[in-house]
Amino acid sequence: MMETIFQEEILEVWMVVYIDEIIIYSETWEDHVQYIDRVLSKCTPINLKISLKKCNFGQQELLALGYKVSGLSVAIDQNKEAEVLLKPVPKNIKEMQSFLGFASYSRNHIRNFSHITSSLYKLCSKDLVFELIKESGSAYERIKNELTNAPVLILPDFELPFKL
Repeated sequence: MMETIFQEEILEVWMVVYIDEIIIYSETWEDHVQYIDRVLSKCTPINLKISLKKCNFGQQELLALGYKVSGLSVAIDQNKEAEVLLKPVPKNIKEMQSFLGFASYSRNHIRNFSHITSSLYKLCSKDLVFELIKESGSAYERIKNELTNAPVLILPDFELPFKL
C-alpha cells in the first residue's frame, strides 16, 4: 500500500518505504524540509496517521532494518552483532537453516559468503545426517566471526576514477 501511495517519491530516489517505515534522505536541509512537506501533504487527504514518537528528523545516521545507515556508509547494527554471539551452535537442520537465513541477511558485508557457507548449506540437505563436522564447524565459526567484525560498506566517490 505504502509503495503505491508514494510511488512517485520512490521513483525520484529520495525516499525508501519498507512496510510501514518511511526513510527520507536528501543532500540539503532545504530539500529535506520540502520532501517532508510532500509526504505529509499526501498523508493528510487519505487520513494516513504518522506517529511523532516514532519520527526522527534531520538525522545524519539511523538504525534501519538491522543496519546503521548514513549518507556515506552502511554497517551492521551492533545489536545484531551481539545477537550473533549469543546464538548457540545449531543442533539440527532447522536451527542451521535459521542461522543461515540470519547470516545471509548481511551477506553483502562478508566476502566470499557463498563459498564459506557452502558446507553449511550442504548440511541442510534432507539426504544427509546432520552433523557439524570439522569443515562445517569452522565455516560456522568463520561466519560468526565475519558478522561480528564485518566491514563498513562505504559509497564510492564518483568524482574519482574506478578501477575494475
